[in-house]
Amino acid sequence: PSDVSSDLLINSAEKWDKFYNIHTNRFFKDRHWLFTEFPELKKDEEDAKEKTCILEVGCGVGNTIFPILEHCQNNSVFVYGCDFSSTAIDIVQSHDMYDTERCSAFVCDISAENLNMPVEEKSLDVITMIFVLSALNPDNMARCIANLVRYLKPGGHILFRDYGRYDLAQLRFKNGRCLSDNFYARGDGTKVYFFTQEEVDKLFCDAGLEKVQNIVDRRLQVNRARKLKMYRVWIQCKYMKPYLSV
Repeated sequence: PSDVSSDLLINSAEKWDKFYNIHTNRFFKDRHWLFTEFPELKKDEEDAKEKTCILEVGCGVGNTIFPILEHCQNNSVFVYGCDFSSTAIDIVQSHDMYDTERCSAFVCDISAENLNMPVEEKSLDVITMIFVLSALNPDNMARCIANLVRYLKPGGHILFRDYGRYDLAQLRFKNGRCLSDNFYARGDGTKVYFFTQEEVDKLFCDAGLEKVQNIVDRRLQVNRARKLKMYRVWIQCKYMKPYLSV
């Protein structure tokens, strides 16, 4: 990459800390839509006998953690959340709903070569990756998924939603923001990659997971006030760790 690209690739954690210092908990909306797209996150009263352990990867300020805790009032769920940004984790831990009996948030680089999370291996029923893998350098994505698979129970699921190739956000990038093929730096220095279904499938299957769902979600969003049509492209997937995994 050019000198400009090299400069944009460094200090990722620092860029996200700056982002959350500016926006705190106002930028992203709570993801109540998750229960429609991923019913695996729902826990009904009859399911309350067995506790479900969930990890939200790239939890930010808790926009997935707290809707899950709000939905599951019967203590049938324990939610872990990790993020690259210590500022984001501080915001999560200061939330009124943060209760160490029900959740735990910690700083973590999930692409680290020797990942060691405060979570028991093979203990998680569900791992959510919602618009998070795209923030990593593509060279680190396979290691990230391999790291996470260690913590997933046999029969457990990874729930994935992220930016698809030729999404409006990709088409809007100006010259000089592209770091490598389909990988860009935003104006605030944070990064984003735009996936194809085939790329996502290879990443998860190479890590030993089985495909349950892999779809492209194309949507037309209309801003009537500004008379804008916005064509969005997202990849949504579910992958399962085989029961025979050791």
